[in-house]
Amino acid sequence: MKKLATLLAAGVLAALVVSSIALAGKSASWSAPLTSGQEIPKQVVKDAAAKGQFTATLSGSKLKWKLTFSGLTGPATAAHIHLAAMGKSGNVVVPLCGPCKSGQTGTATVPAAVKTAFGKGLLYVNVHTAKNAAGEIRGQLGG
Repeated sequence: MKKLATLLAAGVLAALVVSSIALAGKSASWSAPLTSGQEIPKQVVKDAAAKGQFTATLSGSKLKWKLTFSGLTGPATAAHIHLAAMGKSGNVVVPLCGPCKSGQTGTATVPAAVKTAFGKGLLYVNVHTAKNAAGEIRGQLGG
């Protein structure tokens, strides 16, 4: 009976270890459609046709991303992930590219605090141009 209890305890422990390893390696998808109407503050120069898409996969602290866009008022000077709720402006927490080309891909290291902010809907991506230095298109990140 004692051997059976020890065997069961060892089995439970092994299952917990395997599941915690699996959870640690779990990846999450991040995405956002980008539009000029979401940008804050509202731009001086605005093209309603401007649009984009940000997609990414987070594995551990490594973010592998892709950014596409079209219809901007000029070349994309930079793109970032910012910390703020929808309708609010916030600080850059993850630089993506600068200058940027549509279809660009890259990787970034994401701190734990940024992952927590993602879970609360407090991150957005935006693309900047010379005519819209504060941002021309924006999208709130969601999974």
